[in-house]
Amino acid sequence: MSSTLMVKRLDQGDMQEVSIDIVDVSPNGVGFLCKEVLSIGAVYESKLRIWTHEVLHAFLQIVRIEMKGDSYTYGAVFIGMSESDAARIRVYQTINDDEKQ
Repeated sequence: MSSTLMVKRLDQGDMQEVSIDIVDVSPNGVGFLCKEVLSIGAVYESKLRIWTHEVLHAFLQIVRIEMKGDSYTYGAVFIGMSESDAARIRVYQTINDDEKQ
């Protein structure tokens, strides 16, 4: 799944949008690829487009970074995600798991 991440630097005050490729998602967090350098521990605003083409507004805290080729693999936890959005992700996870079997 491709999605977008809103990046706001405190020293610049402006917000820019970067593209991410989601590789794993659960109700607790998300794993994604991104060519931009993000800071571990930082919280970013995101607009995650899910399989139904709905957009979930969420805040992500970066907890893991690994360099892979010319991009980075990130692990992030959701901060303050609503229960209804977490339920949508659980449905996606269930459908995805069933398709793999």
